[in-house]
Amino acid sequence: MRLLMVQYAGDYREAVEGFAQGGKETYYAQKYSVEAVAEIGKTIEEAAVLCCLTQEPYDKVLSNGVRAIGAGFNPKISIKPLIELIEKENPTHLIVRTPSQGVFGWSIKNKIPTIAILADSFPTQGVKNKLRNYWLAKTLNHPRIEWVFNHGINSCLSLQKIGVNSDKIIPWDWPHPITPNAFPTKTLRADGKPWNLVYVGLITESKGIGDVLDALKELRAKNVSVHLKVAGKGETEKFIHKAKQLNLEDCVEFLGLVPNQAIVHLMRDADVVIIPTRHEYPEGCPMTIYEALCSRTPIIASDHPMFQNKLKDGANALIFPAANAVALAACIKKLLANPELYKRLSIDSYNTWKKLQIPVKWADMINRWLDNSPENRQWLFEHRISSGRYN
Repeated sequence: MRLLMVQYAGDYREAVEGFAQGGKETYYAQKYSVEAVAEIGKTIEEAAVLCCLTQEPYDKVLSNGVRAIGAGFNPKISIKPLIELIEKENPTHLIVRTPSQGVFGWSIKNKIPTIAILADSFPTQGVKNKLRNYWLAKTLNHPRIEWVFNHGINSCLSLQKIGVNSDKIIPWDWPHPITPNAFPTKTLRADGKPWNLVYVGLITESKGIGDVLDALKELRAKNVSVHLKVAGKGETEKFIHKAKQLNLEDCVEFLGLVPNQAIVHLMRDADVVIIPTRHEYPEGCPMTIYEALCSRTPIIASDHPMFQNKLKDGANALIFPAANAVALAACIKKLLANPELYKRLSIDSYNTWKKLQIPVKWADMINRWLDNSPENRQWLFEHRISSGRYN
């Protein structure tokens, strides 16, 4: 068996070599997924990971036995050269981790057993999105695409909504070594010091970071003293400039990329976690929700469709209309003036976290698919989104 995993980003070679030199995880479950692929590789002829976005093209067997292939695309992917790389590897089994119709089409044409492992939602507004979704659903419904895994229940419902057969959709999740039980619940501080807010994620307009800065300006005008820490990478210079334009340099701190194991503690040290994603950003199941719940720090989040059924306004979070900085500022002010609400949101974090747990874990589902025994086929069948177990 020759397994090839095709992913848009997440340079496998860079991760393996970084860990070998004592480097830290830069995103959730990075080490877990890297090691899981290596373990799979020990049981088959070859496991290979093809990453589309890399600084340079390369093809190298790493110290852990996995073949890492870098396509060297940056930032635009070219389908024809990508297919040529896949053909060169000559896989017997294919895992596609990005919704690429070109790659799925190649696997169907060449009759390669294939699964999709996604972490995406699929907006339905506009003609362009509708056409893309129609063709993607038609492709994913082909019998050669054996299963379509997506990260979280809402993301799976998004696939179902665009027409993917619910009998082949399975929600998956990462293991969660840290739980809310690691920390006591929180109460609102009364020391008069500035309130600490934190944002963790990609720094770009569609993730809502600009809305957070605008909300800070609103709060400052109302004499609410706050300090914002921003953890992540992206268009950092653009938003540093915006913070200066809004005269917020003294209350906004851009931390850059923070090691993943420090994220929950960063959130724990804050008074509020802000998750402000706009609707146009294709969220899957953002790990920041899980991490914030583990920290027991109350969440203020946008009304992004992928947050629905996870976060309920006034029950386990405060929710504001996406892209509405005035409403976000009002939520922040409301939470920081209401000790009972603050305490209740912190207390409910464990129950919310528990309800979000999904039994299908990333490495386990891959191993069960590759094994292809009657027992494992039945197990996967029983965990479909249409099984009724997620209702």
